Amino acid sequence: MTDQLDGTRVLIITSNTGVERDELLVPRDELRKRGARVTHAAPKREEVRTYQHDTEKDAVVQPDTSLHEVSVDDFDVLVVPGGTVNADKLRVTDRAIELAKEFAGAGKPIAAICHGPWLLVNAELVPGKTLTSYFSLRADIVNAGGDWVDEAAVRSAEGGWTLLTSRNPGDLPDFVHAITREVVPAAR
Repeated sequence: MTDQLDGTRVLIITSNTGVERDELLVPRDELRKRGARVTHAAPKREEVRTYQHDTEKDAVVQPDTSLHEVSVDDFDVLVVPGGTVNADKLRVTDRAIELAKEFAGAGKPIAAICHGPWLLVNAELVPGKTLTSYFSLRADIVNAGGDWVDEAAVRSAEGGWTLLTSRNPGDLPDFVHAITREVVPAAR
């Protein structure tokens, strides 16, 4: 399984604070174990503060680069972790919104977990999509034109690009598996 993703280029974007630890570290580490080249970008090339359950300070992670230094052309898939503060900051960060729109416009998959879909709401990428999220985002998603469902992992391929979503850290195995299946055609 270590070469299943054999060089697939994954971009994970976060803010510099309020990131749900496992929603950043589990996909990053699991996708790397499967052979992906994972890059973590944040607004600033400064430490990223992670939390558990939005309230308990946890690990400090150094991003690989900044949001302004990455290009959609250099990646195969975009991953957006949750954390209430992280997602709230990302959804008002112009470069994060641009990146989401660029990935969708290029027909490349976007994977978002927990509060991560907030970015997609602000990027106006939700209309016509079926997705899941942390339950408190349901009204935001529905009001933005999406169809919200309560499932561990949801794949929505409408509109020329694929959206993969999950609800919370408990869904991380399904989330990572969905990303793997999406970028490895033979695994479908």
